[in-house]
Amino acid sequence: MDCLEVSSSRMQTILVVDDVPENIAVLAGILRGLYRVLIATNGVDALAVVKQDSVDLILLDVMMPGMNGYEVCTRLKLNMATRAIPVIFVTSLSEHCDEERGLELGAVDYLVKPCHAAIVRLRVKIHLENHNQNLALEHRVSERTFELENTRKEVVRRLGRAAEYRDNETGMHVIRMSKTSRLIALAAGISEAQAGLLLDAAPMHDVGKIGIPDYVLLKPGKLDSHEWELMKTHAQIGAEIIGDHDSDLLRLARSVALTHHEKWNGSGYPHGLAGENIPIEGRIVAIADVFDALTSVRPYKAAWSTDDAIEFMKGQSGISFDPRLLGIFLSLVSEVEQIRTKFSDTPSLNPDKCR
Repeated sequence: MDCLEVSSSRMQTILVVDDVPENIAVLAGILRGLYRVLIATNGVDALAVVKQDSVDLILLDVMMPGMNGYEVCTRLKLNMATRAIPVIFVTSLSEHCDEERGLELGAVDYLVKPCHAAIVRLRVKIHLENHNQNLALEHRVSERTFELENTRKEVVRRLGRAAEYRDNETGMHVIRMSKTSRLIALAAGISEAQAGLLLDAAPMHDVGKIGIPDYVLLKPGKLDSHEWELMKTHAQIGAEIIGDHDSDLLRLARSVALTHHEKWNGSGYPHGLAGENIPIEGRIVAIADVFDALTSVRPYKAAWSTDDAIEFMKGQSGISFDPRLLGIFLSLVSEVEQIRTKFSDTPSLNPDKCR
């Protein structure tokens, strides 16, 4: 590769791309001492340089053999890793149409040879300052976005906890079932990012219980048919509480709240969805939620043993639960038990009803 470093220091880096050595020497001389200067004598080498080195600005000739400067600029702007690097065309092409084409391709400036040294230094300085300001702004936006996303996650968690307390549940239930949901998702081939979203969305699964009347939600005995119909509305209420949002997290939370009581055979609620028509997040959370409810101590019942819970859930394969996902869950029981141990809870003294 025909590329070499002309001067090196802890400075911003300029890449000069030109097939004429004399032109390179002129530009390098203008910039020497102010910037770290790299050179390439053709488009292929220029693209290789930006791939392996950190470049802050490119001075790019247009007329070069093989790949011309316009094509180099196009490739730079199509690559996410290099599209933000400012490009200044430095060329002997002086027609307005040539300049217009260069700027349309994404260059920040267009200089016609021969260039006055002071103008080159000034244009480079201006565009580097703009680039630095843009990077700083992007960093601040990224930090703010991260902060907002963390705040959103915390609100989701707190609402999930509120729903559990509304139902006299223990707060650790949402933690355990959320972590179990993530385990199942990863083992099912869902990406780390999506599994992480499910971890954060799952605590909202029963947020709709906030809207269920006390005489139904806290009734110690069996619900009558009218009360049961009211109870089933918590899935739809949860979806309405979360609402429609552009946020991936809140969209997923809404889906979980709405679909985690749907059943594989279509006998669930609120919409009687069946099989793979039930979103996979709903199918996963249903398994994690039921297992934790069965194996948890409640004031009205003792915890089921893991073996008893597993036998019950096996019997619900293809009825309540997706057979494939249930099989994946059963292969993870030892890891789920570790979650239960780590996030065990102290039984509440209040009456409880788990539905």
